[in-house]
This record gives sequence, structure tokens and C-alpha cells, in this order.
Amino acid sequence: MSASLDGEIRDGRHHMRVRVYFEDTDAGQIVYHANFLRFMERGRTNYLRLLGTSQQELLKEAREDTPGFAFVVRSMKIDFLKPAVLDDLLDVVTVPQEVRGASILLGQEVRRGDELLLEAKVKVAFVSGGRAKPIPKALRIAMKADQI
Repeated sequence: MSASLDGEIRDGRHHMRVRVYFEDTDAGQIVYHANFLRFMERGRTNYLRLLGTSQQELLKEAREDTPGFAFVVRSMKIDFLKPAVLDDLLDVVTVPQEVRGASILLGQEVRRGDELLLEAKVKVAFVSGGRAKPIPKALRIAMKADQI
């Protein structure tokens, strides 16, 4: 799969490149910590997009199975190891680690070349009506949950 704006999946890991712009930094031209959350969200979203299915079709099918559903971040553990700075080219890496009935645990990293800058574990839950619900089959298949 060739690299695109959405990144690429290599060896089961989604890689997405992000350039650090002035708007991503604080007064010292260091990436503001909350902006890493935005980079990671884009990585998770683009990972789903690149699984070879249309997000809109998946969402339509999920709405039919589970009206009012949403994916929500249930928990997140982040280790900020090194700073990123203005003009850095970062690699946001996303890999599914565990898929359960109503949630998926994703490992995420932000790298600058070979340097690990950030490491995170993100648990995303599938909910409807304020309660956890089983992830619809179409979405589980798209995430290749049965092979993880």
C-alpha cells in the first residue's frame, strides 16, 4: 500500500506522517502536549479509513444495528518521553492490541525517525444510549478483530 495523506499500513501497523507547524507549538516552539492527542486521533481515524472499507458505509451499517452509537475514548495512558519541535516530521504509529466485545485497545507511538517521543495505550469503547454495546460485526471485521 502506498503512502497517502491517510498514511499506510505496514506489517499490521498504521503509520501516518505529521509535520509540526507553528500552530502546534507553545511559545518555546515545542509541541504543546494536548496537540499530541490530536495527532493520535488522526492516526486512529486514518487507520480505520485504510482498512479497505468505506467509513460511511460502515457507519451506516452500524447505525442500523445499533442506533445512536458512538466510539468514545474510555481510557488513555500516555508517557511523554521527548519533546517534538517546530518543523519536525513525526510518524504516528497505531496498532490494535486487543479487541473485546465492546472495546478495542490500541497502542500508539509518536516517533521522530528512530526516536520514540511518546508512547500511549488508548482504550476505545463502543456505546449506544450511554451503555457499552458489542461492536457491530461490520466494524469488527473492518478492524480485523478476528485476526488480532
